[in-house]
Amino acid sequence: MKIFVDTAKKDEIKEAESWGILDGVTTNPSLIKKAVETAGKGVSLEDYIKDILRTVEGPVSLEVGASSLEEMISEAKVLYDKFNPINDNVVVKIPVNTYMCDGDDNFSGIKATKALSDQGIPVNSTLIMTPNQALMAAKAGAAYVSPFVGRIDDLIRKRIGLKRGKDYPKGTYYPEELAIRVWENKLGRFIDEQEIDNIIYRDHEIMKLFDWANDNGIFSGIDMLWSVKKVYDEYEFDTEIIAASIRTARQVRLCAEMGVDIATIPFSVIEKMMIHRKTSQGMKAFCDDVIPEYQEILKG
Repeated sequence: MKIFVDTAKKDEIKEAESWGILDGVTTNPSLIKKAVETAGKGVSLEDYIKDILRTVEGPVSLEVGASSLEEMISEAKVLYDKFNPINDNVVVKIPVNTYMCDGDDNFSGIKATKALSDQGIPVNSTLIMTPNQALMAAKAGAAYVSPFVGRIDDLIRKRIGLKRGKDYPKGTYYPEELAIRVWENKLGRFIDEQEIDNIIYRDHEIMKLFDWANDNGIFSGIDMLWSVKKVYDEYEFDTEIIAASIRTARQVRLCAEMGVDIATIPFSVIEKMMIHRKTSQGMKAFCDDVIPEYQEILKG
């Protein structure tokens, strides 16, 4: 599985690059704005983006800011023509659906993806929330799709919280095997990463809860991702799946087990992927066991 870092902070990108594990970067206008503001006065936004592109050998996603078909295509071409010559690694992010209110076209994002892909501009179809959207994006020629794992969890978590009169924290985790536990084992369990909450429901209660709270048959963000991958594998699409909106190291592990092409991960989560208390304890024990005679050998 390729690892992208989901950030626009150059220090984080350069640090991840120095670890030898970085395959690409995903950004958006908000991330870039915050990063440039943090960098201080006198920093050119254009030069900042160019520096990111030079730092990374893999794909770097830059997002359009428009929502109409013509403007998205125009902005995508500007981004690609301006920045791709720097290191030949620009991918343009296009929302899969730009609909926001009555009268908007549900297919502007798909149309833009098709038009840009036909012109050889690689597209990352973003804001994917359903397997159906991922299917449409692949059909339109997207080079990448970005299913938003965490945001689907947010939706289901909110529904469950409203139903039970509880406010589940954002870190509350929904494993991909939850649906199997519900239907086969009649047991549902919510696991917070810090073990804040661990609630076991009665059979009838969990069944009714998930009948009500699921998102059109999807029980979690990971479940949605699994469905997207199953569809892609079935039809052998060339489009690569970028697991996005990742919140925990555990989600990253599940993405890897599933065989997802790419996970774009916040810098802080990548750091957590390397941490385990038993590793630290083992290192202390190893260092304590190095006797002076062995240390002399190591000096060469």
